[in-house]
Amino acid sequence: MKAYVQVYTGEGKGKTTAAIGLAIRAIGAGKKVLFLQFMKSKVYSEHTILPTLTNLTLET
Repeated sequence: MKAYVQVYTGEGKGKTTAAIGLAIRAIGAGKKVLFLQFMKSKVYSEHTILPTLTNLTLET
């Protein structure tokens, strides 16, 4: 199995949403996902769904 690393950086909006969307697609395909987030203290509404997903490990 190949491992992939996706990194989203920069100012502005959309990075968290894009990363979560890709994670959900991978989980739907039966992959395991490790979701890491650095230097962010604000909780976004997207984060409420992440703990409910199987095959996803969330580290903030």
